[in-house]
Amino acid sequence: MSDAQQPQQPCGQQPQQPYGEQPQQPYGQQPYGQQPYGQQPYGQQPYAVPLGRSVPTGPDGRPPLWAPWYGIGPVQAYARYWKKYVRFDGRASRSEFWWVYLWNVAISVVLGAIWGIGFAQSGRETYVTPTGAETVVSEPSVLFLVMGYVGSLWGLSILLPSIALAWRRLHDANLAGPFFFFGLIPFFGGIALIVFYLLGPNPRGARFDRPEGAR
Repeated sequence: MSDAQQPQQPCGQQPQQPYGEQPQQPYGQQPYGQQPYGQQPYGQQPYAVPLGRSVPTGPDGRPPLWAPWYGIGPVQAYARYWKKYVRFDGRASRSEFWWVYLWNVAISVVLGAIWGIGFAQSGRETYVTPTGAETVVSEPSVLFLVMGYVGSLWGLSILLPSIALAWRRLHDANLAGPFFFFGLIPFFGGIALIVFYLLGPNPRGARFDRPEGAR
């Protein structure tokens, strides 16, 4: 059919397309009722995005004492550990927990080494018992006695704050604090507790926060 024989369309109307074919749109425009890839229709939300780990900060740029501190350094973590001595509310980040754990282990090793030196300086006697040989300190050195008391006081001083810290670490993973007692179950309980401590932060753990109780 020649150009002269082409049917004329009324002014302002688009030419009709064969059945089953979509009309062509100008470059860069989407057909009516369709959204570009990655965009959501008006009034609808995109795919659910996990909440971030943002926490409020004070005038000094640090989180308040009741909030977790993500990415905290070793010195700040240990100072914070003692400030929150027996606070079982709130949350503790993984860095808060593991830095304190390393500090306590390191200090305990040093105290134990000094106690061992005192033990070596002490007079000892060995007895043979039905269960085998047993060495007893007969003349303890001053260092041995002093470090025995220091070690005992150290263990007692970190007992409650360490439990409180573990409690808050579980809160950060959105687990109830009593999960701590899983550690009392021989073998498997200890492994489960370590796994809990390694869990990442869960924003829903904010339900354990008590900002009004900050001090």
